Amino acid sequence: QVQLVESGGDLVQPGGSLRLSCAVSGTSFNFFSGNGLAWHRQAPGKQRELVATITSGGSTYYSDSVKGRFIISRDNLKKMVYLQLSSLKPEDTASYYCTFPGYNYWGQGTQVTVSS
Repeated sequence: QVQLVESGGDLVQPGGSLRLSCAVSGTSFNFFSGNGLAWHRQAPGKQRELVATITSGGSTYYSDSVKGRFIISRDNLKKMVYLQLSSLKPEDTASYYCTFPGYNYWGQGTQVTVSS
């Protein structure tokens, strides 16, 4: 059974930084390393938003709302995917989820709250 467990969310002041982690289990190394990964977020009362993706080859994509502030990365040996958040804004407040695009695998999410 594929499991994704996100962690690293916290309450942080505007302008602060966080590093989110997502641990994947229940997959083979070949499946993990051969597939892209993504981070999504959802704020209360808002639609889920794609934040960033990283392909199996390491190419990245960022939504306009986070470009230049967030960095997605992956460690295939550890089956981990990360999202480095910096210059955080109150509008970044949301639950953040990691996923395999094209597969219905979702974790419980980790809460990021940006507030003074």
